[in-house]
Amino acid sequence: MKKFFALLIYFLPVFLFAQFNYPATKKVDTVTDYHGTMVTDPYRWLEDDRSEETKQWVTEENKVTFGFLDKIPYRAQWLKRLEEINDYPKYSSPSRKNEYFYFSKNDGLQNQSVLYRQKGLDGLPELVLDPNKFSADGTAGLGAFSLSKDGKYAVIGKTAGGSDWRTFFVMDMTTLKYLPDSLAWVKVSGASWKGDGFFYSRYPTPEKGKELSTKNENHKVYYHKVGTSQEQDILVYEDAANPQRFHGVFTSEDERFVFLNISDRGKGKDGNALWYFDSKDNDKTFKPIIKEVGEFNYNFIDEVNGRFLIGTNDGALNRRIVSVDPKNPDPANWKTVIAEKPENLSSATSSGGKLFVTYLKDVTSRVYVYDLNGNLEREVKFPALGSAGGFGGNHDDKFVFYTFTSITFPPTIYRYDIASGKSTVFRKPEVKFNPEEYVTEQVFYPSKDGTKVPMFIVYKKGTQKNGKNPTILYGYGGFNISSTPSFSPTRIAWLEQGGVFCIANLRGGSEYGEKWHEAGMRLKKQNVFDDFISAGEFLISEKYTSKDYLALQGGSNGGLLVGTVINQRPDLCKVAIPQVGVMDMLRFHKFTIGWNWIAEYGSSDNASDFKNLYAYSPIHNIKAGLNYPATLVTTADHDDRVVPAHSFKYAATLQEKYKGSNPAMIRIDVNSGHGASNLRKGLETTADIYSFIFYNMKLTPKFEGVKFQEAKKPF
Repeated sequence: MKKFFALLIYFLPVFLFAQFNYPATKKVDTVTDYHGTMVTDPYRWLEDDRSEETKQWVTEENKVTFGFLDKIPYRAQWLKRLEEINDYPKYSSPSRKNEYFYFSKNDGLQNQSVLYRQKGLDGLPELVLDPNKFSADGTAGLGAFSLSKDGKYAVIGKTAGGSDWRTFFVMDMTTLKYLPDSLAWVKVSGASWKGDGFFYSRYPTPEKGKELSTKNENHKVYYHKVGTSQEQDILVYEDAANPQRFHGVFTSEDERFVFLNISDRGKGKDGNALWYFDSKDNDKTFKPIIKEVGEFNYNFIDEVNGRFLIGTNDGALNRRIVSVDPKNPDPANWKTVIAEKPENLSSATSSGGKLFVTYLKDVTSRVYVYDLNGNLEREVKFPALGSAGGFGGNHDDKFVFYTFTSITFPPTIYRYDIASGKSTVFRKPEVKFNPEEYVTEQVFYPSKDGTKVPMFIVYKKGTQKNGKNPTILYGYGGFNISSTPSFSPTRIAWLEQGGVFCIANLRGGSEYGEKWHEAGMRLKKQNVFDDFISAGEFLISEKYTSKDYLALQGGSNGGLLVGTVINQRPDLCKVAIPQVGVMDMLRFHKFTIGWNWIAEYGSSDNASDFKNLYAYSPIHNIKAGLNYPATLVTTADHDDRVVPAHSFKYAATLQEKYKGSNPAMIRIDVNSGHGASNLRKGLETTADIYSFIFYNMKLTPKFEGVKFQEAKKPF
């Protein structure tokens, strides 16, 4: 009898009727045959995010969600504190073009950073562009800025509402006035100058009304001459036989060499082909360095005495740098300039006649300086363990800039003197917090199969390991992307309230090179979920927190992670925050550039891949009878990378099947995209997430001068 009552108490929340009046979401009898398995898809109509019916559903869902959030007594205080901690000047590293240094600056709470330039490092800053004036609501931004070799012109790429689409314009840098040039439907493209024009890539004009969901195919490269219309642009390259490839053309610093990069992640593991031509030759047709797209990646770094320095994982899973004779590019003739190391080579740049090579050692940066022949000269020393980026520049530079950051070390810009190897602080941010008040740990915990996985844990000094600390566990785990330690002022607001913040470096990333990536992709994707679950179990066993005070958070591929884990282990946490997640693993490749993720996930068009995807796809594994954690799904109407239909269908399914007392809500932002389209929207989203977590953990934050009635239950 005792066992019966124990089970009744455990499952009671599942049988209680939900306290929330969610919209009645229509179901349609849609069934698809996947290799003999019939799969229902009753909410497929929500994929049409521009239909009036879907818009009405969004309106009704937001009414429920914001009605709930509005009743949280300290929601406004969270936002106020986030504004306070973010209100300080933020700069980018300067970059030099002839006599000018260009940099961006945000005064503190500007929605968009403003672009400036100055003559020399001691010159008076001059306003170049203020993206805050691009739109009335501050949701349009600067997505590209590329100066011509002589600095006379610049390509200005504007974004709208967080969409990945860009519209390119040309600015006269003498007058700072726009020219008539306007180039539409640019995506996955920079602007590479050659003479009085530039190369760029675009897609065909999408069907009206489906600009944010249509499958993007037939990526073409064009050359645009300044002062002409887009209709006059010259088609440089297309491949109709392979419509799902990315094509881009870029030039060397002196514009002598023109390169064509072709990638196809749908068929390879992030491999690419690389072609080129020499402007000094009479023959201007592209010639192969790497002829075919395969499983390996090749990145041009610089040209040295007629040979190309290329970074590659060909023959080196942790990457190496090789010297290639473009007239005799067979791999048998390559010369290794910098050999593979046990650590992953994450980036390499050439500036001032030196190579700056960055490695990851246990997820923190190590940067070494080499001469162009690959001889090691020195290591760049940093003030702590963290992440460094930058070191870009020109051949004739005497110094370069880099930014160093860590979880409690705000991004600080350093000037590095190439001759002496000395680093000096160039700009240090004035954040109103004391890093000495916080502790950052790096632990290595065992995953399900015994693999040691690193994790960063940060909290305020004096925090007791009593199992009662509100804790956010963040993860990504995919696409060969490392979750390196970096500073976020919004995170400080969480830590001030006694919160613990954790970053788990899951398999699927590049923390330990390609082997680490391969161990978390395609048929091995379950390893990523196991790593995340084990991270949560470690935090609980070591009493940093407990299941009643643990929140799981992740975005995009990390949203998939959170959605999958709460299906597999709904008892692990109290709150789940899946953001802009890939939630329908059977149809992700049907929208925008989703086909580009097939190399990472596999495809439901393949029978063995389908079986694997169907086994963990968040939407398809929501089960009635499970007591799901309080869940806040976040997405936005202009997300054309992971289309909001993923989150729409996921929320509708969760609300249909889960009948417990925890909220299962979706927060749908407007005029925003895969990331927040401006600072204000980002802060509002974070304030709502923190409020949602605290409220559902029955916690009350402490803000100076404000008292709240003690929260007794989360509704």
